[in-house]
Amino acid sequence: MIEATSCGGVVIFRGKILLLYKNYRGKYEEWVLPKGTVEPGEGYKDTAAREVREETGARPVIIKYVGKSQYTFSVPGDTVSKQVHWYLMMANSYYSRPQREEFFVDSGYYKYHEAYHLLKFSNEKQILEAAYSEYQDLKRSNLWGSKKYF
Repeated sequence: MIEATSCGGVVIFRGKILLLYKNYRGKYEEWVLPKGTVEPGEGYKDTAAREVREETGARPVIIKYVGKSQYTFSVPGDTVSKQVHWYLMMANSYYSRPQREEFFVDSGYYKYHEAYHLLKFSNEKQILEAAYSEYQDLKRSNLWGSKKYF
């Protein structure tokens, strides 16, 4: 078994969530949250920020750690056990540009219920729920977007 670690973000701007649409030769089609592999010597926060920037073009601020998801998948001759560490992030605009080299063909910000239904994987839906709940708590406390929070 191969063990792998990735980090990603639930990026929010004005209550909407940033998603990416991946289309790999018509076989692998799905909406996902931005995430990617930790590089040697890189911290989890740094990986999350870098991957969101590379995959979406957005440059959000990390607000807080949300949690981790775990799953396995098969590759030729082996199984990969992956854990993904997720962060709630705040963007400063609706700007996004999907990373074509990673087969992302679209990106955009969606209302919570739209994002929830667009996401393919249940573990990403659970992370979205947790992150959006944190976002709402911060917003109710007038801390979202506030310099006090940082």
